[in-house]
Amino acid sequence: MKDILAKYVPEAAVDYCFDLIVHWRVHLQIVNDRKTKHGDYRKEADGKHRITVNGGKNKYRFLMTLVHEIAHLTAFEKYGRRIKPHGLEWKHEFRTLMLPVLNTGVFPADLLQLLARHLRNPSASDGTDVTLTIAFKKYDPQTEYDYLFTLPYNSYFQTPDGRVFRKVGLIQKLIECTEVQTGRRFKFRPNAEVKQITHEK
Repeated sequence: MKDILAKYVPEAAVDYCFDLIVHWRVHLQIVNDRKTKHGDYRKEADGKHRITVNGGKNKYRFLMTLVHEIAHLTAFEKYGRRIKPHGLEWKHEFRTLMLPVLNTGVFPADLLQLLARHLRNPSASDGTDVTLTIAFKKYDPQTEYDYLFTLPYNSYFQTPDGRVFRKVGLIQKLIECTEVQTGRRFKFRPNAEVKQITHEK
């Protein structure tokens, strides 16, 4: 298991992650990247704890996701199944479990500062923390996708599912876009990953 973990988490965090997995008897599955989530946790009918985490190439995101999911496990085990999935109990567990790896031996300094801020009030997904998401992307492999907020207004882009939109404006903290095929308006998070394209009218 340590050999496998070494491929996905920073070297200095391998032993810590291994100890958590063994202590809580986690059945860890590393899966292909999913667009809708980085990981999930569930307790099986037989009592086993199953956690899935997207494989990917970003060891820092993998580590944060793994600890995020283990925090669900520990919160449910300590406080019962009636707590909110991302309520105060989970936030406490997540902060507590992240503390041993919040150092420059594990995370680069730029991420460390943002993680410390994020953990003051962690959210269900790091995707809601735009600044942290952007910082994580620096350590992703290069792709043809950019963050929506970096594109100029009135430019066209394609989402991963192939739909084409035009970037129109800003409403509160969301970016309003028009779907070319239907003319319908949609709101996107600024850190949505899209591919800028040339569109002929």
